Amino acid sequence: MKGVILAAGKGTRLYPVTKAIPKPILPIANRPTLDYAFDQLKECGVSEVCVVVGENEAVMREALGDRTANGLPLSFVRQVEPKGLAHAVGFAREFVDGEDFILYLGDAIYDRPLKPYVDQFRASGSANLNLVKPVEDPRRFGVANVEEGRIVKLVEKPAEPESNLAMAGMYVFGPQIWDVLPDLQPSGRGEYEITDAIQMLIDRGHFVEAGIYDGEWFDTGTLESFLATSRFLTHSYPVVGEGAEVSCDVHGHVVVGDGAKVTATEIVDSVILPGAVVNVSGAIRGSLLGGEVTSEADLVEAIKFGDLD
Repeated sequence: MKGVILAAGKGTRLYPVTKAIPKPILPIANRPTLDYAFDQLKECGVSEVCVVVGENEAVMREALGDRTANGLPLSFVRQVEPKGLAHAVGFAREFVDGEDFILYLGDAIYDRPLKPYVDQFRASGSANLNLVKPVEDPRRFGVANVEEGRIVKLVEKPAEPESNLAMAGMYVFGPQIWDVLPDLQPSGRGEYEITDAIQMLIDRGHFVEAGIYDGEWFDTGTLESFLATSRFLTHSYPVVGEGAEVSCDVHGHVVVGDGAKVTATEIVDSVILPGAVVNVSGAIRGSLLGGEVTSEADLVEAIKFGDLD
């Protein structure tokens, strides 16, 4: 089985940091975000991984090389325009070469192994398994209606959800997906939606199943969720990287990357990226900072993103 990771997005919700560091390699708990995906895929029995990149291609190739952190062979394909998840998947067809494959969203992190869901897919003979998770407010997600384990309907970000089962960022596909992608039409927002592709599988009579996930699932694409993920992965203990210097009081959850230097009155519930130089006269709270934050202009830009007093 092969693994395909979608990592072409610009990460605009994490600007300005992701203008310099692509979101998929942004360190969480001092590990690149994609390392957590690589770990899951290897445990699932994946033999090699393809990362779908976009404008970030050169930086991603330089950062990741031709092997994952745990030794899996790694290749890249480029999504030439940002036209949705199903559009991105199409660029990996040659890599997949007719095999079953796991599709993994590059900003998703899970606290439990995903292998049982891959085993479920293999045992069932379905065309597609989708990881779904009960959530309090499913309106922000693709939502699955499920009957006796079978997905019968998918709706992308419904105003009035008929189910509380949100699509949770991991999919397992057989080769049937390649038959529907050429017939897919853009959605109302002008994108080729993966939910529409899966609905087409359903409409054509294929068995599409739900893998009900009841563990913790993090989408690291916003500041709030990024910091929540970091807290979870470090068990809320402060983490200070090798060679880092911190000249202030540390409170709550804090991660300081390797070689970073931080001077402030205090730092609270924040992440300082590796190699950053942060020298401010007040406190740092609820922030994600990288590069140099040492002038009034830097502070203005940082305040847009976090909270510096």
